[in-house]
Amino acid sequence: MSTTLPTVKDNPITRKKVTTSTLRAKKQHGEIITMLTAYDYPTALAVDEAGIDTILVGDSLGMVVLGYENTLPVTMEDMLHHCKAVARGAQYALLIGDMPFMSYQVSVEQAVGNAGRFLQEANMDAIKLEGGRERADAVQKIVEAGIPVQGHIGLTPQSVNQLGGFRTQGRDAEAAFRLVQDALILQDAGCFSLVLEAVPARLARLISERLEIPTIGIGASKGCDGQVLVTHDLVGQFDRFTPKFVKQYANVHSEMLRAFGEYKEEVEAQTFPAEEHSFFMPDEEWDALQSLLADNRI
Repeated sequence: MSTTLPTVKDNPITRKKVTTSTLRAKKQHGEIITMLTAYDYPTALAVDEAGIDTILVGDSLGMVVLGYENTLPVTMEDMLHHCKAVARGAQYALLIGDMPFMSYQVSVEQAVGNAGRFLQEANMDAIKLEGGRERADAVQKIVEAGIPVQGHIGLTPQSVNQLGGFRTQGRDAEAAFRLVQDALILQDAGCFSLVLEAVPARLARLISERLEIPTIGIGASKGCDGQVLVTHDLVGQFDRFTPKFVKQYANVHSEMLRAFGEYKEEVEAQTFPAEEHSFFMPDEEWDALQSLLADNRI
């Protein structure tokens, strides 16, 4: 029995471009939303072919691609560069660009201008930004400009220094109540969906049930309307640490180490490249070259 999984290419007619309306309809019908990150063309192509609903070009690229300790050094130019690559690879998924640190906090005008760049320059369908009630004005103005906004509350990595580290949020009643309020405020401001990161399971379910817009959980239990993971964590390509809420479905890092080591051994032993990896000149052309060299004393 074959274990080959079908891809979008196997049945392209049935797949349509995912939109914000698609996600809202999924929530209304009780269908679960799938979301993964991508930062380059080949990953976006694979995620899209797998039928994932939404691709987030997350500022997590700062850690898993660029090697920073956290997301804070990531710039708008970094984000736009990677968003463009993802947009070239994905045809069906809803594409969301993550607004980096200090690209929307200074002023509402700055937030609207930078949000627009994700759509105008990088072919994203929407943007994501972090924060609750303090971002409501920016969300409203961005939405009024015709740009869909995904909110993000709970553990917000751009505020890691203020939060005192990567910690679960909303564990006491007062903090949980504030998150519920923030979720409702962001919905009223116009967000089409909301990422809940590192919040207790019961709180995530409560928020999801109170909202009309879908919630996407990361470390927030199956009580959300959908799930997202950082792809590098999912496939085991980032070995610095693995968050508790991650399930590894592969170990790409180990496989890469194996392949690189085997390559090194074969190159040093001169078993690669072999004859089948080489190109050849016809004998008559080789003889002609020898004559030219001799005639010209080279």
